[in-house]
Amino acid sequence: MPSPTGSDRSIDVSIVMPCLDEARALPAALASARAALALLDSRLGLAGEIVVADNGSLDGSREVAALLGARVATVAEKGYGAALMGGFRAANGRYLVMGDADGSYDFRDAVAMIEALQGGADLCIGSRFRGGIAPGAMPWKNRYLGNPVLTGLLNVLFGARIGDAHCGLRALTKGCLKRLNLRGSGMEFASEMIIKATLKGERVAEVPATLLPDQRGRPPHLRPWRDGWRHLRFLLMLSPAWLFALPAVLLAAIGLSVLTLAAISALAPSAAGGYVGNYWIILAGALLGVAHNAALLAAAAHLYGVREGYRLPGRRHARMARFVSLETMLALGAVAILAGTGLLLSVLGYWSLHRFGPLGSVLPAVAGTSLIAIGTQTALGGFLLSVIGGNEAAFLQPRGTRGAQSETKPPETKPPAHDSMAA
Repeated sequence: MPSPTGSDRSIDVSIVMPCLDEARALPAALASARAALALLDSRLGLAGEIVVADNGSLDGSREVAALLGARVATVAEKGYGAALMGGFRAANGRYLVMGDADGSYDFRDAVAMIEALQGGADLCIGSRFRGGIAPGAMPWKNRYLGNPVLTGLLNVLFGARIGDAHCGLRALTKGCLKRLNLRGSGMEFASEMIIKATLKGERVAEVPATLLPDQRGRPPHLRPWRDGWRHLRFLLMLSPAWLFALPAVLLAAIGLSVLTLAAISALAPSAAGGYVGNYWIILAGALLGVAHNAALLAAAAHLYGVREGYRLPGRRHARMARFVSLETMLALGAVAILAGTGLLLSVLGYWSLHRFGPLGSVLPAVAGTSLIAIGTQTALGGFLLSVIGGNEAAFLQPRGTRGAQSETKPPETKPPAHDSMAA
């Protein structure tokens, strides 16, 4: 397809706009995009195109976009993320710019983003808080509550160091897009892009972006509370350390502390400050079981991320790969089950010697049943990790080219910039 400048040059930059009933705002958005392409041509010698990813418009948006010179890609799957991915698949450029079709973004801000990509960044995010928010452009609950809270959580959970995680004006290389393997179909797509880029070690930059009042003349598609919850749950889903591992550590610490005090209390009541009741011991056993289950879920979620290619295996992962396998987990599970069975048999023997009378403490029985439960979970968890790891017993070992792709990032191909005077 010829570039917007009318030449036969190949396309370098594709501006992709997700669109759903934006006929009223499209002229302003497309004019801004054409101005951005003119700047990219004059400053950087890059040719571009505009792709409108229509998501089922009924107001004539497709016709308006085509009349104003954009290329229209029809995307059947509903959702913000689905529309963008459909537009990206239709794009020809090696640099991809995404921005809303509601006239709220000045696409000329994307010129600095492309410069950042040429300077070595893989993904560049716009920051509306640095670039400026026009009066009436952002509702107060988004500006002072939703965006800061969700951006702060994203930075805490993943160490992203982003100032505006929900700015819709962004640019990334086509190679980065392929490596991220984005799946979100809704508004959570915005967070998924940053999270996976951070987890994969992509080079992320941030530049100022201005936000203007949209020109659609109707309420936005965004539903703050529903979409805010979708973002929050997505952050937790991609953070097994916070969702599973941290609760596992806390619950295990509480359970072990109670059982330790119970053991001391049984041996030397005065040293433990009194007797630890049976109800506390039973609760501690339950906490240990839940903690162990949460730890297995954390391992499974982490392994899934590594195998899907959006989470890099760390040094600890590589060290553990030499020792952790289905067989070692089955062996550990068997040891725990045997130890628990031995404890319960000793309790039964002690009970029978005392003519099956009431026992003073349930600590040995709780310890035995907890060991059996933990051992069983360990064995079954080994099979679960093996299934997630590709039906292989050595589930932490990288498999062929897939494992290699998860650990390394191929160099980005960057052909020389076109001469701005070329035909």
